[in-house]
Amino acid sequence: MTRSAHARETLVLGLPLIGSHLAQMALHVTDTVMVGWYGVVSLAAVVLGASSFFIVFVVGSGFAKAVMPMVAAALGREDETQVRRDTRMGIWLSIAFGVAVYPIFWWSGPILLALGQDPEVSALARDYMRIVGLGMVPALVVTVLQSYLSALHRTQVVLWVTLVAVAVNVGVNWALIFGNWGFPELGARGAAIATVTVQLVSLAALGLYAHLLPALRRFHLFQRFWRPDWPALRQVFRLGLPIGLTGLAEGGLFQASALMMGWIGTVELAAHGIALEVAALTFMLHVGLSSAATIRIARFDGQGERQALRQAAKVAVVISLGVAIASVILFLSAPRPIVALFLDLSKPESAAILAYGTVLLGLAALFQLADGMQVMALGLLRGVQDTRVPMWLAAVSYWLIGIPSSYVLAFPMGYGGVGLWLGLVVGLVCAAASLMWRFWRLVS
Repeated sequence: MTRSAHARETLVLGLPLIGSHLAQMALHVTDTVMVGWYGVVSLAAVVLGASSFFIVFVVGSGFAKAVMPMVAAALGREDETQVRRDTRMGIWLSIAFGVAVYPIFWWSGPILLALGQDPEVSALARDYMRIVGLGMVPALVVTVLQSYLSALHRTQVVLWVTLVAVAVNVGVNWALIFGNWGFPELGARGAAIATVTVQLVSLAALGLYAHLLPALRRFHLFQRFWRPDWPALRQVFRLGLPIGLTGLAEGGLFQASALMMGWIGTVELAAHGIALEVAALTFMLHVGLSSAATIRIARFDGQGERQALRQAAKVAVVISLGVAIASVILFLSAPRPIVALFLDLSKPESAAILAYGTVLLGLAALFQLADGMQVMALGLLRGVQDTRVPMWLAAVSYWLIGIPSSYVLAFPMGYGGVGLWLGLVVGLVCAAASLMWRFWRLVS
C-alpha cells in the first residue's frame, strides 16, 4: 500500500472521528460560553466542576478506549465472537466504575475547600458536580459504544449523534441557565442538567443503532448481556486501566494547573478555563487522528502485517504534525478575537479576563506540537496493545516533571500564570519525546 493510500484511508476513517471529537468538545465549549454570559462566579464554578468531572471520567474511559483496539484486532483475526465479548465487558466495567465514583461528586464541596478554592465558587461547583455526576454511567457507556462502532468503521453515526447532542445541549442550556421559555433560572445547575440530558439522549441513540442496524446484528452485542465473560473482562481491565491512568496523568497536569490558577485569582481562573477550552478544540483534531491510527494499527497488528503497520504509523504522524503547525499559526495570529468569543464584553470584569486570556492563548501555541505528538504516540501504542509502560512514561512526564515545573515557575520564581503554563509545556515535551521513542522501539 502506498503512502497516499495510507493517508487517504487514515483521513476517511479519521475525519468523522475528528468531527465527532470536535462536536464532543463543542458540548463543553457551549457550556463555558453560555455560563460565561451568565456570570464570572458561575463560570469559575463550571470550570472547576467540569474539569473535575473530566478527570474522573478519563480514568473510567480507559475501559472504553481499550475496546477500540481489541475490537479492531479481533476483526483483523476475523473473530466476530470476541468483538461482542470485549465490547460487552467494556460496558460492564464502565457501569461499575460510574457507580463506584459517585461519592466523589457528592462530597466535592469539602474537597474543593481543602484544595484552597474560594468558598462561594466551591459551593456552586459542588451543586454542579452532584448533578453532573449522575451522568457518569451513561457517559462512559456512550464512550464504549463509540469505540465499538468506530472500530467497525461506523464513524459517521458517531459524528451525527454527537452533533445532535450539541443541539440538545444548547437548547436545554438556554432554557435552564437563563430561565427562558418558562423554565426556572438555574445558572450553573442548569448547565449540569443539560449535560446529563445530552448523555442520556446519546446513549439511547447509539444503543438503538448498534442493536437494530441489520449490518451489525450478526455481532449480537446485547445478547445475554448479563452473562459474564471473565477472560474478556480481565483483558479489557488489563489494557484499559493503564489507559485510564495515563489519561489521569495528563488530565491531572491540567487539573493541577486549574487549582493553582485558582490560588492566583478568580479572573485568572476564568481566563485559564477559556484558553484551555480553545487549546482543547485543536487537541480534538489530534485525538481523532490518534483514534484512527489506533484502529488501523490494531487491524494490521491482528493481521500480522508489520510493514503496513509501520507505514501507516508514519503517515499518521505526518498528518498530525501538519495540524499542529496550522494550530500554532492560528493561535499566534488571532488570540484576542478568539478569547472574546467566550465573553460578554459589556460586563466590567470581562476586560481583565480578555487581556489575561490573550496572553495564555499565545502560550498555548508553544505546546501544540508536543501535545499532538504525545496523543498520537499513545494512539499508536494502543494499537499494538502496549499501555503499561506508556502509563509510567506519562506519569513521570506530567507528575514528576510538568506539575513541579508549573509550581516552581508560577510561585517561587514569581511568574504567576505565565510560569504555570510554561510548566505545562515542559511536561508535554517530555511525554511526546518518551512515548514516540517507545513506539518506534517496539515496531522497529
